[in-house]
Amino acid sequence: MPISRKRLFHHAPPAPATIYVRPGYNRVLAEQFEGLKRKRVELVKDKVEAHSQGDLRENFGFKAAKEAIRAVDRKMTALDRFVARNTFIEVDPATWLTKPTTTLQLGHVTAIEKQDVATKRTHRFTFLVTTHGETAVDEESGIECLPHNSPLAKVVLGFAAGAQTQVRLPAGESILTVRSIRNPTQAELDRLLSEIKPPEIEEDE
Repeated sequence: MPISRKRLFHHAPPAPATIYVRPGYNRVLAEQFEGLKRKRVELVKDKVEAHSQGDLRENFGFKAAKEAIRAVDRKMTALDRFVARNTFIEVDPATWLTKPTTTLQLGHVTAIEKQDVATKRTHRFTFLVTTHGETAVDEESGIECLPHNSPLAKVVLGFAAGAQTQVRLPAGESILTVRSIRNPTQAELDRLLSEIKPPEIEEDE
């Protein structure tokens, strides 16, 4: 059987990963999938009703229902693959308040200095290394959420305070230095951790 051009140049699926999430995330995933299933059932009913109305060549209701079903199917497939390709471990942020700060781990607040190799310009950021999908910024303290599976977090996790490394980032070659590691406060967690929401899934082509 010849290999199609699409199959030949299609990107390989990502390797399975362990993704740390907050309690309730697995339930939200399941609820999202069940919601899509219910929506599909209703759309099929709309499609059947539109089909009974005559000439399909000019039946816009039938065509719209058919396309809507395809869109839901794509979302269901993408969500199913997202769940199948990853292992989700729920963690309690309450444990972040007192965990050891010898090396940078999930739940720590860290000050990271980034120096651009080409321009020598230096920038400093304060991050809460957090669970998958968190993007909030604490306006009071200036702390930003840094998901543990982001490219930057993957580089610095496990480093001790004072550790330094040179990496290539999208903006160019940079030197990263972990300036400090500490535990968050409860007030910081309250401001930074948002309501758990379903993931935004990228549909495969």
